[in-house]
Amino acid sequence: MRWAALVLAAAVISSVLLSLAVGSRNIGVGEVLRAVLSDLDSDNATVIRSQRVPRTILGVLAGAALGMAGALMQGHTRNPLADPGLFGVSAGASFGVAVLVFGLGIEAPGAQATAALVGAAAATAAVFLVGLRSLHSGALVMLAVVGTTLSALLVALTMAMILLDRRTLNVLRFFEVGSIANREDQVLLTVAPLLVVGAVLALANGFALNQLGLGVEIARVLGARVRTARVVGILAITLLIGPATALCGPIVFVGLVAPHAARRITGHDYRWLVPLAGLIGVVLLLVADVVGRVCAPPGELEAGIVMAAIGAPVLIGLTRRRRVVAL
Repeated sequence: MRWAALVLAAAVISSVLLSLAVGSRNIGVGEVLRAVLSDLDSDNATVIRSQRVPRTILGVLAGAALGMAGALMQGHTRNPLADPGLFGVSAGASFGVAVLVFGLGIEAPGAQATAALVGAAAATAAVFLVGLRSLHSGALVMLAVVGTTLSALLVALTMAMILLDRRTLNVLRFFEVGSIANREDQVLLTVAPLLVVGAVLALANGFALNQLGLGVEIARVLGARVRTARVVGILAITLLIGPATALCGPIVFVGLVAPHAARRITGHDYRWLVPLAGLIGVVLLLVADVVGRVCAPPGELEAGIVMAAIGAPVLIGLTRRRRVVAL
């Protein structure tokens, strides 16, 4: 298992270097390292420091957050098709941005990120309160049902605002596509602590998920605090998905694909599955972003579009597997 973690860590480093080196202007790895580690003064160094480094940092944070959150959601719901959109977090973030632009006429990027974060947190809180009784059950099925229902409602309301106001349409069409490019550094610095706290809670929650996987009654016999484990898991999911969606918009399939890829390495040991899903999420998002930069010159495709193209076949494959219900 440790060797797998080391291999994935090397893959993350390679993906980071690829993200810094490849784009409309390809730059050698040696020059990339000099630009990052020294005070090299050149046009390429300026491009790397001002554009690609912030973009890559955001890709690392968002990819890790989405991958870890997806692992937690699949573990708690016992649903192999669960992803970060299941609790209505992504739909809540989009709805928050739509309300900000449609209702208040505010389009500032920092305000959009704040509105997305508030919308994501409010949606998760609503799902949590409505489905609170399901925390006593073994599978949190009610939370998944409530989350899916709320997502449909929020998507419908968001679409109504988009159709009624051209300005809301112009803002949401860029937010909804999902991208790690052209984000404000100050916003990233503001929400990064939330992602760190969410990651710590997610790693801690992996131990409880191993016990819950044996069944609620057995977990209680082993000393697990089932309700506490559920609440910590939902809080971790919120702190991971909310800020990531606020920064990048809703990027689909990272939270679905990464845990399944990690499960092929770790089995159902969530102590390893959660962190490895985070590493795989980083690789997926950075590689998707790089592919988007080079596949449609002179422009580029957003990372969310590329991830949709990667994730859709995976989702079809998962639904066709007879063992899909045996998480």
